[in-house]
This record gives sequence, structure tokens and C-alpha cells, in this order.
Amino acid sequence: MAKGLKVAGEVDSYCTKCKMVLNHRIVSMVGTKPHQVLCLTCNSPHLFRARAPGERAARTSSAPGSSGPRSTGSRAPKAPSMAAQRAEQARAEQEQVWRKAIAGRAVNDFTPYKISHVFQEGQLIAHKRFGDGVVARVIDAAKVEVLFQDASRVLGQGQPTA
Repeated sequence: MAKGLKVAGEVDSYCTKCKMVLNHRIVSMVGTKPHQVLCLTCNSPHLFRARAPGERAARTSSAPGSSGPRSTGSRAPKAPSMAAQRAEQARAEQEQVWRKAIAGRAVNDFTPYKISHVFQEGQLIAHKRFGDGVVARVIDAAKVEVLFQDASRVLGQGQPTA
């Protein structure tokens, strides 16, 4: 990085709009490094990027923090957190409940979803976007909770159509 960088000065940065390293005006800095810049070609503001994505920085032995070559091996995958494991387990259980609810049902057992219809708990519905579902509970006269394969969703019911 060149010496003497300051706000309102100029620096080369990768422009996320132009997709090239171009001249930019420094809008803000964090310490001695540019933080936010403004492209002088397209006038778009964005965070400072010293180089294009995927491009590696040139390694020099005098660079601070360069103690030698990095390992080129792939990183070991992170173990999922407990919260992620619980979320995955809940999703799997929900899908299992959904599968049991629709197992062995014929296509004509599913009522096409329309917001004007009134549904009952356990009723099977066919939604154009979310697919086949089962009414898990009636929340109130205007809402039902429907269990679909991927998630549980609250849908409207009993609404007049225009």
C-alpha cells in the first residue's frame, strides 16, 4: 500500500460495478487503510478491495506476518454447532411428520389452496408454490398453520376474493 493515504485521496481499488481495478477516491479510512471508496469511473461507492476477487496478494519475505508459505491443503470442515444440529434434527422430524400425513393419499385427496377457503386441522392442501401440505392447526378464523415438506408456514383462510 502506498504511503500517505488519506480521506479524499486516491487509491487503486477493485470496482464491484466495473469489475476492474481502477482509480478510486477514498471516502473513509480505518487506521491507515482505506475502508470505503468511490469509483472515479462509474461513481459507485463500495468497500475498498486491493485486488480482484480470486487474485492472491504477492508474497514478500519482508511483509509483516509472513512467516513462510501457507499450507495448500484444504481445510477440514467445521463441525456443526449444537444449534445447527438441533435445527437439522427438528427439520428432519418435521419432514417425517409431513411424510406420515400424506403417505398413501391420492392426488384428489388434496384440496387446491385458495385464500377464500376455510380449512380444518388435518386437511390436505395442494399449494401452487409450496407443494403438498397438511393443516397442522387452525390459528384463528383468518389463519392456519400448514406443514409442508420443507417448513411450516402460516397461510390465510376465509378471506373474500375481489
